[in-house]
Amino acid sequence: MDVPPDTESTAIEDKELMEALVQQNSLALERLHRRYKVILKAIILQVLHDESDAEDVLQDVFIQVWKQAKNYSSEKGKLCNWLATLARRRAIDLVRQHSAYRRATGRYEVAYNCLNKIRDEGRTVEQIQQKDLKELMEYYLRRLPISQRQVIHMTFFQGKSQREISSLTGTPLGTVKTRIELAIKKLGHAIGGIREKIL
Repeated sequence: MDVPPDTESTAIEDKELMEALVQQNSLALERLHRRYKVILKAIILQVLHDESDAEDVLQDVFIQVWKQAKNYSSEKGKLCNWLATLARRRAIDLVRQHSAYRRATGRYEVAYNCLNKIRDEGRTVEQIQQKDLKELMEYYLRRLPISQRQVIHMTFFQGKSQREISSLTGTPLGTVKTRIELAIKKLGHAIGGIREKIL
């Protein structure tokens, strides 16, 4: 029976199987596998959408059950729910691993391409970094509201004082100060860990 009916007898059988697993009874694991493999694989496939990965995760789930059978308590809930939780967590963990791998690969490709760019253009690492930082700052400046972008541009690129900006734009001095503060706060949050390279 692949998917157990929700009956009292099933709950008793599940409890007996788990008690046998605590005693490292391999036959109990085989019976548990036959009973729950279909439903657990369906749960895993909802997360992964890949047959091969789902089979690997399913195997990992039953290995975890073999090792951690003593952690299950029938008083806290049905075995099916506990197994479903393990399966879902394992599947999500694999998704995270794949995402981390893709991010690491992406960072490597960016670094590799950057080195090739330096070699091909004969520029120093510092020159490349300065250009990239300038482009990054321009990107974040473009994302500011127009009123905030204007006061930042006038303050840092034109060297205007807050009073001069107030006079030139016809904006109250307090509003100019607030806009500058908000813009700096947004930029500081956006650039995060690279702030020390810019300042």
